[in-house]
Amino acid sequence: MKRSEINRIILENMDFIKSRGFCLPPFAFFTPEEWAEKGHEYDEIRRNMLGWDVTDYGRGDFASTGLFLFTIRNGNLHGGSDKPYAEKLLISEEDQYSPMHFHWNKMEDIINRGGGNLMVELYSRGENDTLGTEPVTVNTDGRVYTVPSGTVIRLTPGESITLRPGQYHAFWAEKGHGKCLLGEVSMVNDDNTDNRFYEPQGRFPEIEEDCPPVYLLCNEYPEAK
Repeated sequence: MKRSEINRIILENMDFIKSRGFCLPPFAFFTPEEWAEKGHEYDEIRRNMLGWDVTDYGRGDFASTGLFLFTIRNGNLHGGSDKPYAEKLLISEEDQYSPMHFHWNKMEDIINRGGGNLMVELYSRGENDTLGTEPVTVNTDGRVYTVPSGTVIRLTPGESITLRPGQYHAFWAEKGHGKCLLGEVSMVNDDNTDNRFYEPQGRFPEIEEDCPPVYLLCNEYPEAK
């Protein structure tokens, strides 16, 4: 991805987040110059990868396969934090596919906080991590039911779904209804080790530096002086 594209996506989605009445924490607005001067008191943000996250999953086509995220709080699977939970904001564009994957350790709730409808495709996990054919148990806002593997669940604003470790899922915002502001409430998140994509792909983008960053991504913070 070009840095100019990442800058544009962040600024556009900052406006969308604000329009939905959600306020971001102060560190969201630290500039690269400010980060260069931040000391060890901000190591939790660095170590646990809080902040901006824009991914095209290594495919080079963010509009069709990608996701915008902001990690608000998080623990750490490798020590240094006693927080057993994480919280994120996500924005899914119309027909923008977030690829099929599961998490080895993380249980999460995905909540449609407003905008359009979120479409969530569910598969059971088969032998050797294939897409399974066994029915899938679904938990949406306290309702538990079973659907065939491969079913797509529609979440309208205010609705949520619980995704357990090993549960294959992919999602996108339904075409014609606008993009979705999503909340993610989960166990500790580790995007470096806990994601298992059905088709091998990247998680963080390769960046072409065609202009300076407006804000740093969560994997770009400089070490404290």
